[in-house]
Amino acid sequence: MSCRLDPQPLEWINRSETLNFQFEGRAVQGFAGDCITSALLASGQTLLGRSFKYHRPRSVLSLANHDVNALFESAEATNIRGDVVPLQAGMNLRACHANGSLEQDKDAWLGAFSRFLPVGFYYKTFHKPKKFFPFWEKIIRQKAGLGRISTAWSVERQAKQYAFCDLLVIGAGASGLQAALTAAEAGADVVLADENPHLGGSLDYQYAQDAQAASLRDQLKQQVYQHPRIRVFSEHMVCGWYTDHYLPLVGPQGITKLRAQGVIFATGVMEQPAVFRNNDLPGVMLASAAQRLITRYAIKPGKKAVILAGNAEAYSAALDLLRAGVEIAAIVDLASSQTRGEVAEDLRHRGVKILDHSAVYEACGKKSLQAVVVAPFDGRNCDSGLTQTLDCDLLLTSVGWAPTAQLLYQAKAQLAYDTTLEQLLPVSLPSGIQVCGRVNGAFTLAQRLADAKRAAQAAVAELRGERLETDALATYRDSQAHSHPWPIVAHPKGKNFVDFDEDLQLKDLYNAAKEGFDNIELIKRFSTNGMGPSQGKHANMNGIRILAQIRGQSIDATGSTTARPMFHPVPISALAGRRFRPERCTAMHAWHLEHQAKMMEAGVWLRPEYYARPGLSREEAIFQEVEAVRKQLGLIDVSTLGKIEVLGPDAARLLDLVYTMKMSTLKIGMTRYALMVDQSGVIVDDGIVGRLAEDQFYVTATTSHADATFKTLSRLLVELGLEVRLVNRTGSLAAMNLAGRAARQLLSGITDIDLSEAAFPYLGIREGQLLGHPVRLIRVGFVGELGYEIHLSAQAALEVWNALMQAGAPAGIRPFGVEAQRVLRLEKGHIIVGQDTDGLTHPYEANMAWAVPLKSKAWFTGKASLARLQGLCQRQLIGFCLPPHYQGPIPKECHLLIEQGEIIGRITSIAPSPALGRVIGLAMVDLPWANSSKFLQVRVDGGALVEIEVCSLPFYDAEGLRQTADLTEVV
Repeated sequence: MSCRLDPQPLEWINRSETLNFQFEGRAVQGFAGDCITSALLASGQTLLGRSFKYHRPRSVLSLANHDVNALFESAEATNIRGDVVPLQAGMNLRACHANGSLEQDKDAWLGAFSRFLPVGFYYKTFHKPKKFFPFWEKIIRQKAGLGRISTAWSVERQAKQYAFCDLLVIGAGASGLQAALTAAEAGADVVLADENPHLGGSLDYQYAQDAQAASLRDQLKQQVYQHPRIRVFSEHMVCGWYTDHYLPLVGPQGITKLRAQGVIFATGVMEQPAVFRNNDLPGVMLASAAQRLITRYAIKPGKKAVILAGNAEAYSAALDLLRAGVEIAAIVDLASSQTRGEVAEDLRHRGVKILDHSAVYEACGKKSLQAVVVAPFDGRNCDSGLTQTLDCDLLLTSVGWAPTAQLLYQAKAQLAYDTTLEQLLPVSLPSGIQVCGRVNGAFTLAQRLADAKRAAQAAVAELRGERLETDALATYRDSQAHSHPWPIVAHPKGKNFVDFDEDLQLKDLYNAAKEGFDNIELIKRFSTNGMGPSQGKHANMNGIRILAQIRGQSIDATGSTTARPMFHPVPISALAGRRFRPERCTAMHAWHLEHQAKMMEAGVWLRPEYYARPGLSREEAIFQEVEAVRKQLGLIDVSTLGKIEVLGPDAARLLDLVYTMKMSTLKIGMTRYALMVDQSGVIVDDGIVGRLAEDQFYVTATTSHADATFKTLSRLLVELGLEVRLVNRTGSLAAMNLAGRAARQLLSGITDIDLSEAAFPYLGIREGQLLGHPVRLIRVGFVGELGYEIHLSAQAALEVWNALMQAGAPAGIRPFGVEAQRVLRLEKGHIIVGQDTDGLTHPYEANMAWAVPLKSKAWFTGKASLARLQGLCQRQLIGFCLPPHYQGPIPKECHLLIEQGEIIGRITSIAPSPALGRVIGLAMVDLPWANSSKFLQVRVDGGALVEIEVCSLPFYDAEGLRQTADLTEVV
């Protein structure tokens, strides 16, 4: 760790705990408290990344998460932001955007061809001829991609929490700490949030060596931590502002969704880079980044430095460098050092060379900074004929600031450009919002503390309903500029970067404007300025200045781009939260597990996928279950189906309105297939409706749509004022389906219901007793065999299940799972809603015109749409099979059907059929191929095309004899 300084008074690192890790095959050491970037810099690794487009060498720029120069990946994670992610022992890291190693990037040659890759080249070059675009697209994605996603990731679950407060203070610098204290002392319940692991903000790096600030810093921190009405959320980034002050706080353990009555933005400012040739070389960094390296991580940022100054802060940074043992070659001031205060005079007395009215014209070096070329500067342009070269390995730029106002913009605050401070400042705030500190133009410590008290007092007064002073925002603003209005130097050879994320040069913005993209939103999208991972934090302000200069108008007239959540990128694991999906188990769940069931999720329920058997593979076990149903007897748990009682004088009318088929004509004791579509005619659910009395119906729905079906029925009866009562019995009733040739014989001995064909026909529904328990039996044929659905109390279900398994043993009864059921229904050509249909499928596409009686029903949900769709069908669900004894690769669900290189459809269901001895399936195919082709081609894994044969449906027992006749007569 050759670059480490002696211990610093406020350093974040714990030198007693050494952490070992790997970087691109090299063993490296750091300390606990290091971020990845600081640990690498401390080891002498100054090259930290490659640029997005040209693969140029990159290193530290802001060290504040405002850029992605240092972006890494590990075996499990990608796009790891080295500037802020804490170092962990055992990390094995490599740079994200490098082809090969970081030092020997095979794509480094791209920079030499930059003139052939101007802004927008990808829009214009590769889309014609169309047939070549997939080839170019693949290459562009390989070259321009960031991190690679690993499929070997580990599950990471993070809980979401909820919090409430009177006042949220965002930012824990000097103004944020003071605002939180003032509000809490006035009686407010305060939450103080800051993205850093330690409170203090700039007090801890820009004022780290200021003796006058030391006591203030310690006092503020101690009082905040000890105050009973202040809750501190360190390491929590406020990622967005939403209506009514709803703000998600993203922390190490997940998201805290906080609702506040008021918000104080003490978010500070973000230092902005200067634009000049090669301003992205390793060794060129923001002055605040160097101060963070010194004070937080005790790292010496360089040996010999040049400082580009556009404000007084540059001179304070120079003093910090001298204290850290860095030699200063010169301070290059864009204006005059006479306006920089006492600190400039102090440096002059120390013998530091100061060049007034000068700018850095060019940084020199290949993989790192070696020298800078300085030239006279008139505020807009450099005199390239009067240059001088200064040797150095470190160039700090301190030329200006941009307000951290993204959340303010989201809250609909209005900002305007202040020509005194050369900064965008708030001019109008929405209700419940206050600002303070440097984001509001208060720069000195005294100004920031006074502004914080003002904002806190105003926020508390508003909470109490008191009238506020509307013109108090500017009370404590500074009168001296802290940003240069034009820290931008043109160079004929370019490479003067405005957006480091996107490798966007100054000339790119000029060219974009010349092509007509001279609106702030248009130039952003065409040039991609501010669209990278940093979302414009270091690029937007200079982009606005450049466009304003091109248009010859003010900053306000030019405008700024829209700021949207998230403020920083948020991990998917944090957004997803904990695996918060309820799991419901049927009454037979323990029995299924005891008999080696492999469970699967079906909506919120757990169902047996299949029952494992010793010596059998998954496929073999499923095939045996299918054959048991076809040849002997099978029992499946279908308790997860939606089960709804519909009662009342208007029950039939309600069901007529909800389902496509007419339910009011249904006879008592019979059932009818029930198809539900939405207003657009799209299939959303199916089930059966059984009539038990004139005013009583029993409705079933699919497992995943049961709750939605109940909500739909509830909503309609209220909207139409119908006299109907609904009872959702999905959880209180269990159900099982006994299917197979011996089903009637088995049930006859244990129920008082007459099961003869004449007394209980196919699609009938009956109520009675079974083993002493009240039951409903329904003759259904989803699996294509004689079958009875048994609906009964969940408390009695396990007893009945066990009795059926025991009584059916002589007939070879076997439990079967969802996968076997899917094969059985596929052989019968029955669809599964949501699998064979999608979010656009209507009944005509699914060959279900028989379920849409347009003429016989006056109205039902979706009728108007279906009347128009009837003649506009553009695709069709078809059946297909593979040749007998086929031995090639088996297509899968969602594999695409291809005709002359174009996609014409996709497979929705496919499975080997034990009954037919062939692979069969369903596919949604575009017309006219669905009707006119006997053979179609499917592209399988690996890219091969497999021929399938179009078949008529159903595949099995087309006459339906096995569902209706005495099976002793059926072979």
